[in-house]
Amino acid sequence: MGYTDQRFNVNLSILFTELPLLERPAAAAAAGFTAVELWWPWIETPTPDQSELDALKKALDDAGTQLVGLNFYAGQLPGPDRGALSVPGEESDRFRANIDVAADFAASVGCKALNALYGNRVDGVDPAAQDELALENLVLAARAADRIGAILLIEALNKPESPRYPLVSAPAAIEVVDRVNAATGLGNAKFLLDLYHLSMNGEDLPEVIEKYTARTGHVQIADNPGRGAPGTGDLDLAGLLDRLKKAGYEGWVGLEYKAGDRPSAESFDWLPRPQRAAN
Repeated sequence: MGYTDQRFNVNLSILFTELPLLERPAAAAAAGFTAVELWWPWIETPTPDQSELDALKKALDDAGTQLVGLNFYAGQLPGPDRGALSVPGEESDRFRANIDVAADFAASVGCKALNALYGNRVDGVDPAAQDELALENLVLAARAADRIGAILLIEALNKPESPRYPLVSAPAAIEVVDRVNAATGLGNAKFLLDLYHLSMNGEDLPEVIEKYTARTGHVQIADNPGRGAPGTGDLDLAGLLDRLKKAGYEGWVGLEYKAGDRPSAESFDWLPRPQRAAN
């Protein structure tokens, strides 16, 4: 078992970032991968020109790579922001402006999972008001995802690196998943289970897997400490992925780790090339 029986994809917003965005799908394909995911690539705008969307679609198509996950607009990420949908005013408006743009782009490339980062707490704003705004925006996002036959992902981050982000445990993210599903009746909100973030929070990973695999729509991995490739830290990622498989998870496993000082293409030596193409 180990890594042999997984469907891996490469996150092109953290790997291959030494290359321009439009060259990254081909680089992932050259490294042997056929599936990729992305944070929202245009951090300055939720509504890029159609020509930019078309260029990214062409790059994905030309490389023969399938986009399997896409974030909605999330502010400055990487950077100080952790999403926009619970931040009142301009950022919430930008998130709403992005919903159909992101969903339509996902539909155009056959992407079936959209990740909505919750956003940081804001000084001087009642957390309950932020949560109310978040639910309104997540309902809109869930409906847009449903329109294209996709799921909506809710992600827990880690408190040391994201101290103002309110969803810093698996139960906190699951609570939001349940709230969204109750509000829409669609059932398409799912948990994004990121083993790195949860381990940084000190959660019992086997217990999280046992309790929440059935509610999980996507998995991401990096080793800890360091957020590097598997084998650079202390996590038994092969064993944890085995547990997920045995618990019934059949979805994608996103490689969302830092390559360190070496080129991204050299950071995959832990995964034999025949196992990189999605089966």
